[in-house]
Amino acid sequence: QVQLVESGGGLVQAGGSLRLSCAASGRTFTNYAMGWFRQAPGKEREFAAAISRSGGGTTYADSVKGRFTISRDNAKNTVYLQMNSLKPEDTAAYYCAARGGSHYYTGRYDYNYWGQGTQVTVSS
Repeated sequence: QVQLVESGGGLVQAGGSLRLSCAASGRTFTNYAMGWFRQAPGKEREFAAAISRSGGGTTYADSVKGRFTISRDNAKNTVYLQMNSLKPEDTAAYYCAARGGSHYYTGRYDYNYWGQGTQVTVSS
């Protein structure tokens, strides 16, 4: 089992920045590819960003490309999502996810483990 705990959400004005963190425990962190997903009220959970277990490969949804950056610190068992130039449409609960494997993965059902989520609200 892998336990994931997100933090760093909050209320920010449009154009601002936030950095989300996801701390992992329970298994060897470097065995797991990581992803960030988000879910707005009344909408499906959607992919935002993913990173391979080494950190050498990353991918992003078109809606966040150029504004969000995913990274990981394997020494701290933590994955981050740096979010810049935030827009009101970025408002959502953000979830961290993990799965075994050497690549990065973009599908919601690719992931075995999920955190409880952290709320991001962007005001206009």
